[in-house]
Amino acid sequence: MKPTRSFTRRNFLKTAIVAGTAPLVLRSSLFAADAAPSKQITLGFIGIGAQGYGLLGNCLGRNDFRVLAVCDVDTTRRNLGKKSVEERYAKDTKSGEYKGCETYEDFREMLARKDIDAVVIATPDHWHAGTSIAAAKAGKDIYCEKPMAHTVLEGRAMVNAVRANQRIFQTGSMQRSSGEFRAACELVRNSVLGKVARVEARVSGPPKPCDLPAETDEPGLNWDMWLGPAPLRPYNSVLSPRGKCDHFPDWRNYREYGSGGVGDWGAHHFDIVQWALGYDEGGPVEFFLPEKADANFGVRWRYDNGTEVTHLDGNGITFYGDKGKLYVNRGKFELTLDGKLKAETMDSYAALLKELLPTDAVRLYHSNDQISDWLKCMKSRKLPICDVEIGQRTATICNLVNQVYFNRKGCKWDPKTEQFTDGTGDASWLTREYRAPWKPA
Repeated sequence: MKPTRSFTRRNFLKTAIVAGTAPLVLRSSLFAADAAPSKQITLGFIGIGAQGYGLLGNCLGRNDFRVLAVCDVDTTRRNLGKKSVEERYAKDTKSGEYKGCETYEDFREMLARKDIDAVVIATPDHWHAGTSIAAAKAGKDIYCEKPMAHTVLEGRAMVNAVRANQRIFQTGSMQRSSGEFRAACELVRNSVLGKVARVEARVSGPPKPCDLPAETDEPGLNWDMWLGPAPLRPYNSVLSPRGKCDHFPDWRNYREYGSGGVGDWGAHHFDIVQWALGYDEGGPVEFFLPEKADANFGVRWRYDNGTEVTHLDGNGITFYGDKGKLYVNRGKFELTLDGKLKAETMDSYAALLKELLPTDAVRLYHSNDQISDWLKCMKSRKLPICDVEIGQRTATICNLVNQVYFNRKGCKWDPKTEQFTDGTGDASWLTREYRAPWKPA
């Protein structure tokens, strides 16, 4: 297994050099624990859909934050976000009225504000790179929803921008902040299961090309801006339901805007596989087509230590070792060792760690909440639990798994250079076409 990730300045510089990024001159405070600002961290929100609205509510409940602005291409969602902010702060201050949240249709105008320290990005996947790179260049710290990047090259560009501008970036792969997943990863890392040769990661399938019919444009929505870098096409409400959305819209099921279940849930479960196997700074070396070539499940990938992971239908992760197996999912934890069931409830994993881990065990980064961890790291200037490099590595797996399904071909991969090897794959798989003027730069 790979060594435990080290959150140090030396590791930061090594990662930047490998990625081909000039680290510039690092502020002495970038990784200094005593660099906490004395003021509240001021926030802007980009995207006030179902996920963005939930994140907004989370941040409004924290005294360390002050939300100054919300941005959305939908007028109703923008105004709803503003209303939520001002009603909450009016209640908190007992002033009866609060006016201090601006609205923006264009995220660039919001990023130009010098009084905003950080942004929360909850747009569709195809906008993650453009908004994140612009935010990093504007000097903002960033919380970006998963999957972090829509293509491999976008993800690397995001890493480069974050490193060059010395920003704190948290990827919203929040399972890293859940105890059952951290416990599972610690058991695997410490070889409690023995040698793990096989893993099953169960998530939904890949996206498909958008085939939705045209609908009449509705006033109050900047549809051209919603599309942004994606191909021009007529409006359809499936992609962007108007106003407050109480469900997660289906744009994620279409290749032009999302990554399907492979990206949506893979950004969670594939991420945990990476963490458990110790590949936060690496990744697989080969991807295999399913036995049934036209299937939407069954892609396998192999790491350089021989461990293979298979994408299957369903939900959850199962690690198979020569001493036992472990199934983990949200709220579920089942461990079998030497043919005997050791745990089958969430109440068991904490006691199991005390029983099964040695005193010198590898222990992983501990976070109980993804937003709280981001807040802590913005103050300390230390790397968060799901730093931009980690987000890139997991998103790369999601993107390459999708490409195997799209092109019906396997490929060999060098995770160090992020290039295909042995004449396999195609450079076009690593990027996409961009509608002017929205190519990330």
